[in-house]
Amino acid sequence: MATPVQTVTRTVKPLLSLNRDEARRRVFNLYKAWIRQVPLILMDYEIPKNEQDLKRKIREEFQKNAHVKDIRALDMLVIKGQMELKEVVEKFKNKGALMFYFKDTVEPKPTDFLGKFMSGHDP
Repeated sequence: MATPVQTVTRTVKPLLSLNRDEARRRVFNLYKAWIRQVPLILMDYEIPKNEQDLKRKIREEFQKNAHVKDIRALDMLVIKGQMELKEVVEKFKNKGALMFYFKDTVEPKPTDFLGKFMSGHDP
């Protein structure tokens, strides 16, 4: 005699948001907070970028995670974004760490000796 199959559902506790609309609102509020800080970031860090470059990079970083639909994952990304913003505003990050965001992510590795030497790789 076969036993009936039971489906088990597990409810997880939300981190911050109770529904998708609330999570979306938190993302937009974080984005607005970043955009509001752009002039102060430029003044404090004196990086060789203008406002449009910085706003474009902020938008690009937010759009990297546009595919995320899970509310808990969105909340976690918002928390990390808030921590990052606080680090930038409180000047815990140095200029190099901030400029790292503008580094091209896809960089072909040199294969010849001179290319490796110029980029700092071992031959």
